[in-house]
Amino acid sequence: MLLNEVGATAAAQAISAGEFTSEALTEACLERIAAREPDLMAWAHIDADAALAEARARDREAIRGPLHGVPVGFKDVIETYDMPTAYGSTIYPGHRPVADAACVALIRAAGGIVLGKTVTTEFAFVNPAETRNPHNLEHSPGGSSSGSAAAVADMMVPLALGTQTGGSTIRPASFCGVAGYKPTIGHFSYAGVKLLARSLDTLGAMAREVADFALLRTVL
Repeated sequence: MLLNEVGATAAAQAISAGEFTSEALTEACLERIAAREPDLMAWAHIDADAALAEARARDREAIRGPLHGVPVGFKDVIETYDMPTAYGSTIYPGHRPVADAACVALIRAAGGIVLGKTVTTEFAFVNPAETRNPHNLEHSPGGSSSGSAAAVADMMVPLALGTQTGGSTIRPASFCGVAGYKPTIGHFSYAGVKLLARSLDTLGAMAREVADFALLRTVL
């Protein structure tokens, strides 16, 4: 199995055991993105140098938490202080939030690597994204968490966060053939995530293995 194909739980365990490094895993994910992104269009923003620098820092320090050294993708309605957050819209070009969303901060604190921002439909609602289904580029990946589902399915990243108001996590997960997790509304903090409908919005996640959601729950 190639490193970019390893799931989040297995990767965290292997890094903790010294079987491979976070840098090696992150580099494998970035190589997959470089090879496939021109066709798939799953990412709104990638900073390879920053991701590798984070990974090297994790490799030099003691284990921080359950996601230590594991790359994670974040839907582009989830705010990040060090990367643009455009909410899938052309009216927010280069927008830089002043702080991380709560989920980003928690994942960083647990040792996770912020690999990049995944494509979303505009404001997680309208104007379908250009992202393609990795199993058939002529097919839709589903929305609105299109990039997160496609990136996980295409072995670009082991774990990615999305959001759901109606079906925006479970639909793209289904279309792309990965596991999708939509917890109870309010179970995970939505602070720092663009709101669409306060009474329905839910932070969700995509992974290739259901067990990875249990790991994520320990962090969020």
